[in-house]
Amino acid sequence: MAHTVRPLGTSTWAAFAELVERNNGVFGGCWCLGFHPERGQRGPVRRTLKEDRVRTGGAHAALVFDEDGVAQGWCQYGDPGELPGIKHRRAYDKDAPPRPDWRITCFFVDKKHRGRGVARTALAGALGLIAEAGGGLVEAVSEVTAGRDAPGRFLFTGTVELFEEFGFARGRQLGTHAWIVSRVVGPRPPEDGGEHGFEQA
Repeated sequence: MAHTVRPLGTSTWAAFAELVERNNGVFGGCWCLGFHPERGQRGPVRRTLKEDRVRTGGAHAALVFDEDGVAQGWCQYGDPGELPGIKHRRAYDKDAPPRPDWRITCFFVDKKHRGRGVARTALAGALGLIAEAGGGLVEAVSEVTAGRDAPGRFLFTGTVELFEEFGFARGRQLGTHAWIVSRVVGPRPPEDGGEHGFEQA
């Protein structure tokens, strides 16, 4: 299946919003605001806050489109000021690693398109967009799934195994299954047109 990655922005907001609305606001109305400074806000205002962030350049994601041009998932990334929220914050702060240039905080895939490589494509796209923005140290807090039955709804921060496929290394363990993972992404020139094509079996 062919997937195309485009950055979340003014031109892709409508596609992103349609994907969120198709999935009941994502996790009961999160609107992918859970790691932003406004994460404590509740209710319909979350949609407005997310849109304001997108339209002012304060929210970043690699948005994955299917062969019909419909958005089916994303990987959210941004700098620590944009995404201050961290899972296992108390454990993280006890011995905080060097401040990253970028954080990858969450993934979402439409429930009818899971298991088709959308998350993998989204991560590849996010790393490509980070490279085009100058690269740097990229961090995530993700979960190990090998050897256990891990319900998909708890894996919105991605899996350690997926990150390791893309060259991330484990740092410090934060919880029973959670790890800080990181890697340095080198810079590269932006691609023409702002679209990134990927083929997934």
